[in-house]
Amino acid sequence: MIRSFIKVNSDSHFPIQNLPYGIFQPKGTHAEPRVGVAIGEYVLDLSVLDEAGFFDYTPVKGQNVFHQSTLNPFMEMGQQAWKEVRSVLQHLLKEDVPTLRDDASLREKAFTLQSKIEMLLPVKISDYTDFYASKEHASNVGTMFRGKENALMPNWTHLPVGYHGRASSVVLSGTDIHRPQGQIKPPTVSAPEFSACRQLDFELEVGCFIGSGNQLGNPISVNKAEDHVFGLVLVNDWSARDIQAWEYQPLGPFLAKNFATSISPWVVPLEALEPFRVTGPKQDPEPLPYLKNNKAGSFDIQLEVYLKGQNMEAPERITASNYNYLYWSIAQQIAHHTITGCNLNPGDLLASGTISGPERESRGSMMELAWRGAEPLQFENGEERVWLHDGDELLMTGWCQGDGYRVGFGEVTGRVLPAKKLEWNEAVQEVR
Repeated sequence: MIRSFIKVNSDSHFPIQNLPYGIFQPKGTHAEPRVGVAIGEYVLDLSVLDEAGFFDYTPVKGQNVFHQSTLNPFMEMGQQAWKEVRSVLQHLLKEDVPTLRDDASLREKAFTLQSKIEMLLPVKISDYTDFYASKEHASNVGTMFRGKENALMPNWTHLPVGYHGRASSVVLSGTDIHRPQGQIKPPTVSAPEFSACRQLDFELEVGCFIGSGNQLGNPISVNKAEDHVFGLVLVNDWSARDIQAWEYQPLGPFLAKNFATSISPWVVPLEALEPFRVTGPKQDPEPLPYLKNNKAGSFDIQLEVYLKGQNMEAPERITASNYNYLYWSIAQQIAHHTITGCNLNPGDLLASGTISGPERESRGSMMELAWRGAEPLQFENGEERVWLHDGDELLMTGWCQGDGYRVGFGEVTGRVLPAKKLEWNEAVQEVR
């Protein structure tokens, strides 16, 4: 097992085997944002290494991609550039390589404690697609609304179902979320009413960022799809279930999903996840040829969700799931997304949809955990939850467990704030 000269605890998410990318700037300064990688408790400034000439024999030489405020310029350079840069970084950080280790002046410039930096949204997101790739989740939701015999829609086992969301409302971990407002129609009334959402939910997801895209009219082969994936992040797809129940027929989610989607700040390279590749669930019926992948398409990523209410002393775990429960793989999602000739672009975000497993504690949303109100969650201080309350903080985390090390995603967090007060005359003025 390779080790870094930077001390990294065995339970850290950021050993030398990971090296996720992010955008940062020192706290309390007006310094320009730049690209860094996480290593232990530190961030390594790639703009400093670039200026020192360490990437001169890679495709990024002279491209200035690590002095940018987003990862997009680096992402669009493609897989060869990503591989070569990663190789340089792992070499420089090895415990037996003196180049960076023994250069005190360079180390002082290049390394900053993560506690002294501010993370920024890592990618300028051009488009956002959310899939519905967990069979357990789709079955749970279908059972609630249509009964067990009709849980899955007829198309579900034949194609990766998805919808296009709002890239503009994807926010960085730590952003507070105001309770959304809109039309709801409780079953006890005959007409819809305007209200703050009463059934606010989270969705445990993992998203992938497209690096190099495809030209309009040229589908991406399922067996080449992962070549276009730059890396993965954690995703919390906040959902307003009562707004969704009234609006979704016949075209699916709209306002119930467009108010916020939270992502983690560090983008984990697909290459870092390779040792944890596994085969996903058996697909029955067999997919059509354009969706048949030649290799195992999933990863053993352990996922957890914690909730802390205003009156709780500490967060309590409410979900323990795994990425490998997903029925449809990243490669299949990309192949299906582009089979019409749709062009994916650098910075596109594709989220997995809610990740649920077969046990109650592995369900990936509040709607499933509390079974639409029939089985409230119980907490140590005596509180119950059916839906999220104002003041609740959600924390999602995930990692792959290696032999003495972890490759992790860090966290994606968010706190629920009360709905904003809305004066109708002000709303009209804003529209004008």
